[in-house]
Order: sequence, then C-alpha cells, then structure tokens
Amino acid sequence: MTLTLAAAEKVLADNFAPWVLDLGLTVESVEADGAVLRLPWSDRLAREGGGLSGQALMAAADTATVIAVAAARGGFVPMTTVQQSISFQRAVLGTDVLVRARLTKAGKRMAFADITMTAEGTEETAAHATAVYALLG
Repeated sequence: MTLTLAAAEKVLADNFAPWVLDLGLTVESVEADGAVLRLPWSDRLAREGGGLSGQALMAAADTATVIAVAAARGGFVPMTTVQQSISFQRAVLGTDVLVRARLTKAGKRMAFADITMTAEGTEETAAHATAVYALLG
C-alpha cells in the first residue's frame, strides 16, 4: 500500500537528522515504487560559483530513497544506506530541484534505487544517483 503525501511528510519529519530537515525537502508525490521530493533553492546550499552543492544533492537523493522505500513498504521501516553513487551532469543555478527516486528492486532485506535530479522546469538531468539499502525491519 502506497503512503499518502501526509504520511510521507511525517516519515520525513520524524526520521531524519535536523541538518537534513534544514534542507527544506518536501514530498511532491509517492507511488508504489518511488517518490518525488523537492529540494528548494537556497543560497545557503550553493557552493563557490553559485551552483547547488553536491553534498546537498547527495543528501536529497539519499532522503528520497528512504521515502521511496517507505512508500513501497506502506510506512517507515528501519533501514541503512549500503552504497550510494552519484554523477553530477550540469550545475543547478537559482532554481528548485526535483528528486525522483524509483526502486528498481525491493526485496525483503535489500532495496535498490535509481535517482534522477532535474532543475525545475527542465527534463535535463542535473545529477543521477544509484543507491542500495539494507532493510533492517
């Protein structure tokens, strides 16, 4: 059973460190095999040169994967990141980022995800990540 948006927002609010919550992520949508989060633009997240920092994008990808797993499981379950890899393809300047996490496999003990990040208003990939999670509960 897929989570409602309100339930997904509660998973986000209840299960992440304060600095992750400071990113301002919001859940845009959830499906049985994925989730879309919005990372709002903030000058605080920009690196030298004005582009959104890679650290913020990696944290957003990781967080979106947790919400995607929770959506697939019908609620939050204890989990931990086993592996995450990211490729930065173009700078994000002055706009929100949509973070689309799709589970490619969700087993009993492991989940695999593909995450695409795009600047709002474009379909061009700004960053692409993959992640593997161990499901602990």
